[in-house]
Amino acid sequence: MRIAAIITVFLFACAGAFAKSGISYADATALGLVEGFTEFLPVSSTGHLLIANEFLELNSEEPLLDSKSKEIIDDSGASFTLRRAAEAYAIVIQIGAILAVALIYKAEILQILAGILGRNPSGLKLAINILVAFMPAAILGLLFDKHIEEHLFGVKPIIVALAAGAFLMFIMQKIYDKRIACDGKFSTISAMTPRQALLIGLLQCVAMWPGTSRSMMTILGGYAAGLKPADAAKFSFLLGLVTLSAASFYKAAQDGPATLESISPMPLLVGIAVAFVSAAISVKWLVGFLTRHGLAPFAWYRLFLAALLAAMLYFNFI
Repeated sequence: MRIAAIITVFLFACAGAFAKSGISYADATALGLVEGFTEFLPVSSTGHLLIANEFLELNSEEPLLDSKSKEIIDDSGASFTLRRAAEAYAIVIQIGAILAVALIYKAEILQILAGILGRNPSGLKLAINILVAFMPAAILGLLFDKHIEEHLFGVKPIIVALAAGAFLMFIMQKIYDKRIACDGKFSTISAMTPRQALLIGLLQCVAMWPGTSRSMMTILGGYAAGLKPADAAKFSFLLGLVTLSAASFYKAAQDGPATLESISPMPLLVGIAVAFVSAAISVKWLVGFLTRHGLAPFAWYRLFLAALLAAMLYFNFI
């Protein structure tokens, strides 16, 4: 986890150095790195991106202007601000992280597609479990999206979520260790039931609170469902493909025209490309790290980050 801490400090330092009033290539690179490295780690990509936006000074409520110096207006008739553009940008560049996982787990994806076509029973079972796990977040996300954006997107809620998540990880690691000591029996992805998948899906809903981490909650859900760390991470990645794709397309449909009008296409492509490379590195690294070291290092990192943010907030640095 020293690497994660060094990367975080480095990115925050870069953010301060390249602070701008719009999303530039430097901003796109920084946000792409944060998104890619943190999306599938149990440390909250949304929390890190919101914090990065603070350091990059992308949190302005000033209305953005188009090429004709007119205010950019969204579909609801409201002014499209830099803060909203940055938040939409952060969700859209998840496409890079999605593509990275799709490439790494292409065999499983082909298995799922074959199952949907009726050619692979195991693939069909996996597809059903992923769909069952996805539905709770899909339903609640549509119902509470606006409420979450209005009340939970801020530094204070992130600090609370980071700390609470850390203690939850400590608890789940102890439960896992006891299971190892008792019988060491675990389920596998191929043997998962829809009931186990639903448990993971319900826990994923908790991650709607920024700073909690979708990856953390689904990995913990895998632990609670009786999966080994490697299988819990793998199912989390596959579920993430569906969840993140849905979130990206939903946000693109909601704010897409205004986002494209406020951000040049090339910085958007740069952010996606950087997120792709960094996510591929992160995903390949995480499975082995979880198997060897468990959840505790991530929990300590979350507590460190929460304390750092609390101190910065207290001294008005953010």
